[in-house]
Amino acid sequence: MTESEELSEIRRAVRALCEDYPGEYWREKDRERAYPSEFVDALTQAGFLAALIPEEFGGSGLTLDAAAVIMEEIQASGCNGAAAHAQMYVMNTLLRYGSDEQKQAYLPGIAQGNLRLQAFGVSEPTSGTDTLSLRTFAARDGDEYVVNGQKIWTSRAEHSDLMMLLARTTPRDQVAKKTDGLSLFLVNMRDVQASNGSGGMTIKPIRTMMNHSTTEIFFDDMRIPASSLIGEEGKGFRYILSGMNAERILIGAECIGDAKWFIEKATAYANERNVFSNPIGKNQGVQFPIARCYAQMRAAELMVHEAARAYDKGGNAGAEANMAKMLASEASWAAADMCVQTHGGFGFAEEYDVERKFREARLYTVAPISTNLILSYLAEHVLGLPRSY
Repeated sequence: MTESEELSEIRRAVRALCEDYPGEYWREKDRERAYPSEFVDALTQAGFLAALIPEEFGGSGLTLDAAAVIMEEIQASGCNGAAAHAQMYVMNTLLRYGSDEQKQAYLPGIAQGNLRLQAFGVSEPTSGTDTLSLRTFAARDGDEYVVNGQKIWTSRAEHSDLMMLLARTTPRDQVAKKTDGLSLFLVNMRDVQASNGSGGMTIKPIRTMMNHSTTEIFFDDMRIPASSLIGEEGKGFRYILSGMNAERILIGAECIGDAKWFIEKATAYANERNVFSNPIGKNQGVQFPIARCYAQMRAAELMVHEAARAYDKGGNAGAEANMAKMLASEASWAAADMCVQTHGGFGFAEEYDVERKFREARLYTVAPISTNLILSYLAEHVLGLPRSY
């Protein structure tokens, strides 16, 4: 099989799975703010969430470009991959920097579906995207670390067995380089919670515009084994940068899928809806915005796959990953707005699914990184302009 044939087969397989989870399934989950466990389990059993895990650990050993196709098709089918996408991008950090013991201990279980790695604890209320200012502290105590602090916007924490946690292990005023002193841990949340009730970890849901299973987490003398440390102590920030690039590429792929869904939905409606004895799609005022969104989506799609291929080659794909995420999120949001406008009042009706997908699409120009920070990154690291913050 050539790569294009392989990717086409992946697309067909994902589409077939998603057909079992139509709009009414997602509307019910959205109304109840419920986690789509059935959908996530189906993705797991089909092997899609183990796409990046090497075959020796029971995974498929696919490229990030192939993983991007999986996430894109989920969104293009009208489903929501946010319920499980972290397992894809967090996986890269574990694969690149985890020890052999950690990989042997967790990867087979993740591939088989016995474990979920879907929580990524980085953001904090006082630091936001200023990751180097985070305050959660992990102090070494013999064969354990004692963790105190708080994380916010940690999605899926209530539905995950494992969490990747970034915490400070050396006070900021005691490090030679500002990027030092942060360490990365793979926390077995179930073991923690089984220890003395909460085990020093309290999870509180945050109700948001979209059904994203978002939480804040409080750590109060939470004890974890020293073996939870990924790589070297104090080097965690550089470890997560690689994972964040993978995250931005995969989120970009999801945005492309969303844009395709909006464009397809708007095109169908414009062909079917008759006003003044003609389909509204005959009017240039309706068809031009759809066509423009299509062109914008296609351009962003090329950037997403270029970024994925750059990442797969190794090295620093930061510029490509950031551009892919920014362009794709903007294309998705433009398509979402166009789709609502095309549908008129029906765009606000729950049964059409447009308003649900509209709310979901709005997130990605803000998170996991805002457009302004991407522009600052490109200005400084690609164009050589002075640092702006």
